[in-house]
Amino acid sequence: MVMNMRRAETGYIVVHCSATKADQKVTVDDIRRWHVDERKWSDIGYNWVIERDGGIEQGRNMHGQGAHAFGYNDKSVGICLVGGLDEDGQPEDNFTSEQFESLRKLIDFQLHVYPGAKVLGHRDLPGVHKDCPCFDVRAWRRS
Repeated sequence: MVMNMRRAETGYIVVHCSATKADQKVTVDDIRRWHVDERKWSDIGYNWVIERDGGIEQGRNMHGQGAHAFGYNDKSVGICLVGGLDEDGQPEDNFTSEQFESLRKLIDFQLHVYPGAKVLGHRDLPGVHKDCPCFDVRAWRRS
């Protein structure tokens, strides 16, 4: 694993999706290969990946600066849920109950480590014109 630059502050926890279909078997190592081999990044962009079965895998170092939210990488943690596309490749909230349970636990843990951080979806950041993560993170947190 590549060593990452440490974030100076953490004001945001940003939830993403892998933009893959629900029936695709995708692991943290797959996403790392896409980011390193195809995009030529130094490592996977996310700090955490939540697989379809709810398993939580570390991507970049927990305190390391990610590459997941342009303009916010130096002040945010990135969490990626595997899934987010329907059979036609369109955005879809197709995440499992196990993923949502793990996401809630991981966010609670991250808020313990980084008290006061704002939790939002990638699509909620200014200038982002994507559906990622294919659901309203703030509304989900209130439920």
